[in-house]
Amino acid sequence: MALGYLRKEEMNLDKIRAVHSFPIWLPQTQTWMYNQAKYLPGNVDVHVACEETRHLDQFAVPNIHNLKDISPLQYFWEMGLRKLRIRRKQNFLSSVISKTNADILHSHFGHIGWSNSRVAAYLSIRHIVTFYGTDVRMLPTRDQRWLYRYAELFDKADLFLCEGRHMAKELMGLGCRQEKIRIHHLGIDVETLPYRPRYLSDGEPLRVLIAANFREKKGIPYALEALAQLQRNMPVEITILGDAGPKLDSKREKRRILRTIERGRLKSRTRLLGYQPYSAFFDEAYKHHVFISPSVTASDGDTEGGAPVTLIEMIATGMPVISTIHCDIPEVVQYGMDDWLVNERDVTGLISKLEWLIDNKGNWNKFLTAGRGHVVEEFNAVRQGKRLAKIYEDTLGGCNEA
Repeated sequence: MALGYLRKEEMNLDKIRAVHSFPIWLPQTQTWMYNQAKYLPGNVDVHVACEETRHLDQFAVPNIHNLKDISPLQYFWEMGLRKLRIRRKQNFLSSVISKTNADILHSHFGHIGWSNSRVAAYLSIRHIVTFYGTDVRMLPTRDQRWLYRYAELFDKADLFLCEGRHMAKELMGLGCRQEKIRIHHLGIDVETLPYRPRYLSDGEPLRVLIAANFREKKGIPYALEALAQLQRNMPVEITILGDAGPKLDSKREKRRILRTIERGRLKSRTRLLGYQPYSAFFDEAYKHHVFISPSVTASDGDTEGGAPVTLIEMIATGMPVISTIHCDIPEVVQYGMDDWLVNERDVTGLISKLEWLIDNKGNWNKFLTAGRGHVVEEFNAVRQGKRLAKIYEDTLGGCNEA
């Protein structure tokens, strides 16, 4: 048994104490990680161990242990040692686990889990790692050393969580044993997302929303190519939320997006709003008819891994979502209709779905209601929080069944 579990038994404490580990709490696009901590039930005492914080006005939770604020000198010291590859085990994470008397270390992303694995082994604490996408395929594709690192991680950690069946198969392909994998859907706060099924009136332009980081795997140019052709027969208005990050490949994707807008003569029909707060995203969402998210496998192997949480959120609000057969997106976009999703990079398929929506604008409510029902059943943050707490209980009890 893990040392954390023995302490819990010996001290007769009622709560499970879980430390969530991720370097930055929290990038603006990672609401789904915030929900995992926020919606754990009262029998779990949640702590966050991070190196720095961002956007706490949106993602504040109790018990955030922030190295940069607690000890700036130690922050720069540990960052320096890590960059020089002198040390992998983080003294700060060890101190948080010890101070909180934690039972569970929950690492977010595979590479973070590998970095944390020595801490977990040293402290004999149960270790759960959630994989999300970039860590599943892109890292091993870019750097073969991750195949060996993951082999070490798969041996040491207790359980691996993923969003769906596709990612589970990917983990098994990397060498993780099936009995160590459990599918756990990400959750959204459905109660704060009013269900307002969209409808398209006669003579009204089709208002289309795109929201994503400017990365190749998001497939934004394919959506724009489809809309450029659609506008020949139907007036469209496009809003894009998101922008390029600091990396060169993201900046390159932004140039590709802008060229597609220019070439498709969409400039006068497109609003580029950049990054926006979470609340602004939903303000825009309720003003639009359709959400397009045509994810693809990028040239460097990067994928969604699971599915973009924005798809879950938009379906919950009652907006038609057009997306691709990619990773675990088919587990999310379920309207009770066959062949709704299109193949990756299939511009003709995207046009076909858009035209179907226009031709059947009086019949959206039935499939939108089915979509909302699926989200409420499988992606409700409160329900998923209880399921995650049960996973913690099972792991502490040694029940790692998939």
